[in-house]
Amino acid sequence: MSSDTSIDTAALPASLREREQWVCWKEEERDGKQTKIPVTPGIGAFASSTDPDTWASFETALEYVETGNADGVGFVFTDDDPIVGVDLDDCRDPETGDVDDAALDIIERLDSYTEISPSGTGHHVLITGELPEGRNRRGSIELYDTARFFTVTGDHVAETPTHVARRQDALGAIHREYVQDTDSDVKSESEQRGATDEQSETNGGGGVDVDLEDEELLEKATNASNGTKFERLWNGNTVGYDSQSEADMALCYLLAFWTGGDHTRVDQLFRQSGLLREKWDDVHYADGSTYGEKTIERAIANTSEFYDPDSGDQSTQSHVSSGTSTTDAGRDDSNRSRAYLIEKNRLLTDRVDELEATLEQKEDRIDTLEAEIERLTEELADRDRETDRTHEEQLVDAGEGDDGSETASVWGRTKRLFGSGSE
Repeated sequence: MSSDTSIDTAALPASLREREQWVCWKEEERDGKQTKIPVTPGIGAFASSTDPDTWASFETALEYVETGNADGVGFVFTDDDPIVGVDLDDCRDPETGDVDDAALDIIERLDSYTEISPSGTGHHVLITGELPEGRNRRGSIELYDTARFFTVTGDHVAETPTHVARRQDALGAIHREYVQDTDSDVKSESEQRGATDEQSETNGGGGVDVDLEDEELLEKATNASNGTKFERLWNGNTVGYDSQSEADMALCYLLAFWTGGDHTRVDQLFRQSGLLREKWDDVHYADGSTYGEKTIERAIANTSEFYDPDSGDQSTQSHVSSGTSTTDAGRDDSNRSRAYLIEKNRLLTDRVDELEATLEQKEDRIDTLEAEIERLTEELADRDRETDRTHEEQLVDAGEGDDGSETASVWGRTKRLFGSGSE
């Protein structure tokens, strides 16, 4: 799409096209990097993501692009709409179309309208929901819900829905796992996969051997305080979840707890549930992992507590700590200190991110203002040149139109003098 500004309007969801929240954009070089400057459709002046007077309908924006005065169209996020944009940058090989595992996971779980970015190196996902509080970006992943604009190409990813779907639960989980988590909670895909392989060999990610028959394990899970939820999911009931993928993940979290984080056993049990479908064994990732393998892997990696049958009858509990002593005051103090430091570090990190985001917005504002100043300066210079030409023509006309008059202009006499001398 970088060289072709045509937009597949048929691919764009109607819920987007019908909103009067569209701008155009031009790509210009600022400080050695390419920057997309928002412009007002039909006018070409700077457009602001906080000023509705600079927005227009989709049709108006598209017409302005087709005149060649802009490079593309963009959708503005506001507080008055429920739309959230998920920007996955530098995740796609434009030559092969290969997408990295993290981006694939996010696209799969959001399960909403997705398109390829103008550069061809990223993806944009549009959903409806409410962006959780806290930071809104980490690395190449950024989430928008207000005062920003998204470049829109219409280059729809075929395997994704053609509508903007509501995905609040998935958005919350992705924000928590990919954006909000502290560094100590974030693991690379390779680390998680390696840890999961070890867990399969040792019969438990929690280091606990749950030696129970399937029937007994399922009975305990069903009789636990969250047993109703478990039973619904086990029977294939997805009511209350935005998508079946979210329901799949929820059941895997529960199974990870009750099996002690045993990857193989979670898989075996899930295959007995009412949620099993053909997609479970589909290869969805570049490393050859199936949808089911990656779902289990992520569930185990994000489960911090596991059922321990040797610590007493815990069948009525929904979560059980794995080996943490509640009588060790020294350890409690240490844990509280560590928790305090982690929280303090998180708050400081969030503050730095907020300041960086503010700085980035101000730099973008400076770029757009500089572009507007440059445009206005050129426009003023053009007007000055036009005024000079008009004045000069008036002087010439006045001199040539009244040769014998005493009021003939100096310019006319000078012109005739030098004209006759040259002849």
